[in-house]
Amino acid sequence: MSAGAAADGPSPGAEWPGDGPEHAGRGDGAGAVVPVDPDPAPRTVYGTALAAREADKRPIVPAWARNRDERRQLAEWLARYGAHATGYHLTRTPKYAGRLALRVPAGVGVALLGAVGWVFDREAAPLRVAAVARGSVDDYMKLTKQRNGRVKRRGTVAGAALVALVVAGLVVTWWAPGWAQALALAAGVVVLGKLGTPGDRRVTDPATVNTSAPPRLTAEVVTRALQSLGLAAMGPKSGPISYVAPITRDGPGWRADVDLPHGVTVTDVVERRDRLASGLRRPLSAVWPEPSAEQHAGRLILWVGDQPLNKVKPAAWPLAKTGTVELLAGTFPFGTDQRQRAVAVSLDQTNMLVGSLPGGGKTAAVRVLALAAALDVHAELRIFEHKGSGDLAALEKVAHRYVSGVSDAAIAETVASMREVHAELERRATILGRLPKEVRPDNSVTPELARRKGSGLHPLVMVVDEAQEVFSHAEHGPDAGKLAEAIIKRGRALGVILILATQRPDSKSLPTGVSTNVGVRFCLRVMDQTANDMVLGTSAYKTGIRATTFTPRDKGIGYLVGVGDEPAVVRTYYVDALDAEKVAARARAAREVAGTLSGYALGEDVPLTPEASLLDDLRTVFATIERDRVWSEDVLRALTELRPALYGTWTAEALTAALKPYGITTGQVWGHTPEGAGANRRGLTRDAVMAALDKHRPNRPEITS
Repeated sequence: MSAGAAADGPSPGAEWPGDGPEHAGRGDGAGAVVPVDPDPAPRTVYGTALAAREADKRPIVPAWARNRDERRQLAEWLARYGAHATGYHLTRTPKYAGRLALRVPAGVGVALLGAVGWVFDREAAPLRVAAVARGSVDDYMKLTKQRNGRVKRRGTVAGAALVALVVAGLVVTWWAPGWAQALALAAGVVVLGKLGTPGDRRVTDPATVNTSAPPRLTAEVVTRALQSLGLAAMGPKSGPISYVAPITRDGPGWRADVDLPHGVTVTDVVERRDRLASGLRRPLSAVWPEPSAEQHAGRLILWVGDQPLNKVKPAAWPLAKTGTVELLAGTFPFGTDQRQRAVAVSLDQTNMLVGSLPGGGKTAAVRVLALAAALDVHAELRIFEHKGSGDLAALEKVAHRYVSGVSDAAIAETVASMREVHAELERRATILGRLPKEVRPDNSVTPELARRKGSGLHPLVMVVDEAQEVFSHAEHGPDAGKLAEAIIKRGRALGVILILATQRPDSKSLPTGVSTNVGVRFCLRVMDQTANDMVLGTSAYKTGIRATTFTPRDKGIGYLVGVGDEPAVVRTYYVDALDAEKVAARARAAREVAGTLSGYALGEDVPLTPEASLLDDLRTVFATIERDRVWSEDVLRALTELRPALYGTWTAEALTAALKPYGITTGQVWGHTPEGAGANRRGLTRDAVMAALDKHRPNRPEITS
């Protein structure tokens, strides 16, 4: 080798001094190896303390013990379980008593054999036998002498105990009261029956039978499931899967904190949740992988429930029996997450969109939101339910505006109300602009302003269920989309809240300007990526937020976006129609005290459209009818002839509901069919219509025939 070659370095194939990742460069051109990794910092007290300070501290008190809702749920479960077990065993006391009584003879035998064996030192017999086998005379004599002493002492004790037992038996038999005799007999049966019970048998029957206990979550199980996802960077021979904390119980399930291999993100795992559930051998609704908001993109929080979420009984709404809400000053309970922890929602300076397929639980979610708004005595409610089934009928008691149905008239009134709300924005902006800066620091309605009586800045909540019927309407749809978008954009700071719910989230039924500006979104089961992203936002599907994974059994379960740092899986509280009536009645009573009832709830005349009024039309109809008592179907027929576009789709039930706010009720009316046959049918009277007109139209002429 020449000197020049030696100066240039080793020959090809030879190792350079310090070859390795820490010596990745040759920086001086003369062949010297230059390390690229920094020198390790010297271990100092400060460095050690700094590392300890930055380390994640494991909580002293478990997470479930720090969560009030989980503590309450655990206490409730223990109380229910204790009550069930107590009642179960109390009802079977005669059976247990008979079982013990039958085993008393065997128990007596066991007791006698045990006493005899104890007196005659039977436990030391193997030692004496062993001494004989060894031929050790000294050991045998010592053990025999020890046995004789024990037998003497134990015989004395046994004799004394026998005498005491006989005396006690005679005393109880001849002189003790009846309750003491029964107690002694029961104690004897229990003790002797228990002694006579074989080791593989039990006295009591189990109060519960767990036939499907969930498996324990272990690192081996999780690792195997993750490696089965088909990700090249996370195969059995790829990068390591590490666990940053022990796998622990977390609520009604198991939690594993996992660091995925380099280059693998939590989104990659979430996209394959069905495969992960298969790898864990658990139902899909029990497996919930989530990212850690405070860590890197490869930190996976895997929670596996003991039960599928869709089989867990929905929790009771905390506000169902007591409590109030202040919409602009805090949150209110909306549902629970997978771990049964309460999830609260705030509608302060935001709006909400709820979307799902029919039957997914959309209306139940809207009902919770509307009832929460009703519990704010200062809030003005405008409820428009375009399914026509009366799912939100309980809100009639407190609503300033209320419409139910899908007729053109109902759609027209919804759009008319949107125009009112849009005009209200200008009025509120003017009021707010005239106030001193100190009372509107952010140029928005504060809770104090909302509570101030007469300020005109109270919360205004407009709920439109089945909003697709409004936005896709041939005549009113375009205006509705523009108005809704304007309300969403401008109403946020003015105390105006718009809640929209749709079962057809597409570009025609949900204008883009509406869907892209809503702050809080709740998406239950949908069929495709387009619907998913229309409700949850663009690219939600690509990032693993997929409401398409929910099944028909996942009713009431959806993704909630815009409340916390990360999207959350939430199951809404369920309030049925009867409980909703009770909540609305409580809300109305509170509003009566506060003096905040208005509009529809007070029976005030609210036109169906700006051009028409039901009372005016009834006045016209009854002026042409000679009878004082008229069947509802005849009245509806006359109304349809008067205004076909308005009343053409109404039914007798819809007419009855529309008459209710004016105090007009229907009853049995005798009349004649066109064939001349007499019959009793539901109808209304001229006097009832006149009374309503006197109250709501005092300046209108009297009805005459």
